[in-house]
Amino acid sequence: MSLIVQKYGGSSVGSIERIEHVARKAIASREAGHDVVIVVSAMKGETDRLMELAHGAAQSPTPRPRELDLLLSTGEQVTISLLTMVLERLGAPARCYTGAQVRILTDSAFSKARIQDIDDDVIREDLKLGRIVVVAGFQGVDENGSITTLGRGGSDTTAVALAAALKADECQIYTDVDGVYTTDPRVVPMARRLDRITFEEMLEMASLGSKVLQIRAVEFAGKYQVPLRVLSTFEEGPGTLITYEEEGMEEPLISGIAFNRDEAKITVIGVPDHPGIAAQILGPVSSANINVDMIVQNISNDGLTDFTFTVHRNEYENALAILREHAQALGASEVYGDTGIVKLSLVGVGMRSHAAVASRMFEALAAEGINIQMISTSEIKVSVVVDEKYLELGVRALHRAFDLDAKDGATVRVEGEVQ
Repeated sequence: MSLIVQKYGGSSVGSIERIEHVARKAIASREAGHDVVIVVSAMKGETDRLMELAHGAAQSPTPRPRELDLLLSTGEQVTISLLTMVLERLGAPARCYTGAQVRILTDSAFSKARIQDIDDDVIREDLKLGRIVVVAGFQGVDENGSITTLGRGGSDTTAVALAAALKADECQIYTDVDGVYTTDPRVVPMARRLDRITFEEMLEMASLGSKVLQIRAVEFAGKYQVPLRVLSTFEEGPGTLITYEEEGMEEPLISGIAFNRDEAKITVIGVPDHPGIAAQILGPVSSANINVDMIVQNISNDGLTDFTFTVHRNEYENALAILREHAQALGASEVYGDTGIVKLSLVGVGMRSHAAVASRMFEALAAEGINIQMISTSEIKVSVVVDEKYLELGVRALHRAFDLDAKDGATVRVEGEVQ
């Protein structure tokens, strides 16, 4: 008998009818001979509703974190209770637990807590008794007994962490898409569903803009080698298996193309080209907890250089204001920015053993008249920054250039978002 952890996002449990559909899928898995643990999110829209209530009550955009986490955790409690009631009505013995009841121990970083330990004894006892166990995602408890939440996509992280603790045979992430695609089908209708992708590739895809899985969940799965499978709640199919790289297997050159619209670029003009200038520029930005992504420093000209980097678009105005405030101290002649950019990225473990991936990428973009502003590479990734207006054209060109188009011409489902 194998053990499966199944996670269902908010759209999968958005009504009693959908909750009953989830219950029947879980029962089918149990009847197939599997032990089943289910992790669920709040019903679709519920977390946003609770957040609005919190803002109205606190009259502040930043309600007290401890109380806010306690409030937000109630969304999942509603779902686990309803799902367990439906399971029992359908004849399947079941028991539900909040994160605190299972004792998913976290640190005290409210709204972005990290899991430190899981006491799985109560779950194992229920499984021995033949029960389906339903656990609230997105939440835990710190050593002081305060309820904590894990941040966006936290239910994915809960599911993977439970699968690791229980040594599950597979962690199945059910959502409104039927797998991981070579790119977003809304941009490239000929995108293909991948049968398999490595943890490393999925982590890059998630960090570069793909919203099928939460980054922390993929990191956790890779660290503890928990096989992940992305499946559709609403239609049957094999989904996409996310697993470790198997030695000797022939990997595709490129597994997928990710893109991120949430990019902004800042350039500091005419700073003295001496050791430590990069630290002087990025120091104040880092002190404001602003993450920097791609960085380019030009060749020195008459002892001066230009320094360009990208940040998330939400942090652009703050970063720009900080650098303009420090411009005189840096000796810069000008600081300016640009929010009209996007990042396009090729991802694939096959790059390790194939040369000229970057040059083929650049040729494909050049053939469409797309100018590259910045370049960043790693062992399994090549990223470029281009004008935002070229996003769809660039993704389609790269998809064709690396033979990723679906061969049968079938249309595919639209990529969804993490629940």
